[in-house]
Amino acid sequence: MTIAQIQAEILRLKKEQNICILAHSYQAREIVEIADFTGDSYALSVHASKTPHYAFLMCGVRFMAETVKILSPKKKVLLANPAAGCPMAEQMDKELIQAVKAQYPDYTVVAYINTTADLKTVCDVCVTSSSAVQICRAIENDKLLFIPDCNLGDYVARQLPEKTVKLLQGGCPIHAAVNLGELKAMRFSHPHAAVLAHPECTPDIVAAADYVGSTSGIMERAISGSENEYIIGTELSIAEHLQYNCPGKQFYPLSKKLLCPNMKLTTLPDVLKALTGRGGEEITLDDDTIHSARRCIDAMIALGS
Repeated sequence: MTIAQIQAEILRLKKEQNICILAHSYQAREIVEIADFTGDSYALSVHASKTPHYAFLMCGVRFMAETVKILSPKKKVLLANPAAGCPMAEQMDKELIQAVKAQYPDYTVVAYINTTADLKTVCDVCVTSSSAVQICRAIENDKLLFIPDCNLGDYVARQLPEKTVKLLQGGCPIHAAVNLGELKAMRFSHPHAAVLAHPECTPDIVAAADYVGSTSGIMERAISGSENEYIIGTELSIAEHLQYNCPGKQFYPLSKKLLCPNMKLTTLPDVLKALTGRGGEEITLDDDTIHSARRCIDAMIALGS
């Protein structure tokens, strides 16, 4: 089967079964084209909670499917490729954070949404990359334990000098792999291009960028910006998507290292197999986990409103 034939069969099956396909922005173009909604992890979850569909197929990684299930516990959630995990989400467990909390009992535990459902159960507030500064500013406590991404946590701490932010060593190994030498080389090659970077990048990359923001923020800045060239400091697929969206502009990946193997695990045939019952995995969480994990997400919503 060709890509077009597989896409046509997926579109037929999802309509027949009334399944909503959710695709993270880092997914391949051929998957984004057949998705009902594309966005970052939190936006996908919010969309799922508001749409009338009963069943969802997540083209992303496991913690994203878990977050959809937390916000929509009565709905059926499938993960297209069961092997698609997230090193950042999985690098800290509940036992570790409980031990750290015991050492810093007067700190509010702030969890990046890129964490497992199990870890969220022992956290106080959840944040996204786009809302982290706003939410952390709104927290009454001036002592914060920010997990797991120390680069995003450092970015938040620099925006909020009035807060004491405790960080642990952790984060996205893909974004953290980019170095300042690569940024300087790209600027030399493309002197008129604006550098747009994700705050999961290291502090020196963040400091040298022209704009720092979430994946959706980077895309909005690139689409609406007056510059004709952009160096994109996040997963490679974003530069590709932007090139399709803005054919009159030029987009260059900051580094060829910015390739997430877990995001690329999900293929178009995986989506087809999940819809035919020959693949995928249904996400199940017990009621206690859903209830406990949702508390920190509800806290984020309350602080952000």
